[in-house]
Amino acid sequence: MHEFHLHLVSDATGETVGSVARACLAQFSDSKPVEHLWAMVRSPEHIQDVIEGIKLNPGFVLYTLVNPDIRSKLVSVCQEIGVPSVSVLQPIMAAFGSYLKTGFQARPGLQHALDGDYYSRIDAMDYALAHDDGQAAHNLDEADVVIMGVSRTSKTPTCVYLANRGIKAANIPIILGCEVPVEVFRLKDPLVVGLVKNPRSLVQIRRNRLRMLSKNTDTDYANLETVAEEVSFANRLFAQQGWPVIDVTRKSIEETAAEIIRLRASHREHAAE
Repeated sequence: MHEFHLHLVSDATGETVGSVARACLAQFSDSKPVEHLWAMVRSPEHIQDVIEGIKLNPGFVLYTLVNPDIRSKLVSVCQEIGVPSVSVLQPIMAAFGSYLKTGFQARPGLQHALDGDYYSRIDAMDYALAHDDGQAAHNLDEADVVIMGVSRTSKTPTCVYLANRGIKAANIPIILGCEVPVEVFRLKDPLVVGLVKNPRSLVQIRRNRLRMLSKNTDTDYANLETVAEEVSFANRLFAQQGWPVIDVTRKSIEETAAEIIRLRASHREHAAE
């Protein structure tokens, strides 16, 4: 495994530059970065601290800096000491500027402004937490998406991820012997989506969960036959109701959310016809 120093420099939270770095490095499985995150870099004093850190541990520099003076100082020093530096945003912003025939505001952190979108995300997060695991079924019609599935199909983290995109998502567990809230069958506007997973994979996840909680793993909750029956029951319910189904066995939460967003867009188009 090849280890190297990776400096992530941002004038905001560092979320963008970190995400880009992880997405790219996923293609280099034999390399392991030693990350140095430099966030909220907005002053000459702070960029000097960053430069000293890079000199101390030379390595690849990835940055999102919109202030031209601070950006220029970083790039100049990287050239002097012979380390690569790459801007994440500059080529894209330049392309946008060329296409839109206009300049851009060199103001850091604008994507985190307290605007309408920000408050929509907060509202969606509050909704997801209040409607987790079948809670507050009385106002499910206010949701954008209602996610159904047996235990450990990543319903909650998917709802939280969607909420961070401003999408109100509720989730309802499917449990053998327990009635699904009748409110679900009356929904018209929200998209209802079923999540399923391979029973063997579910059993392993549930057993690991029980071990973490120091509980007995020899229960129906982690019994393959019972779990297979749960999944079969869920599939029958989804088919009867005509709800779209996503198999999350080999999907990340991000991939599942992306599929739900696609389904929601299609659902809204059909509703508007």
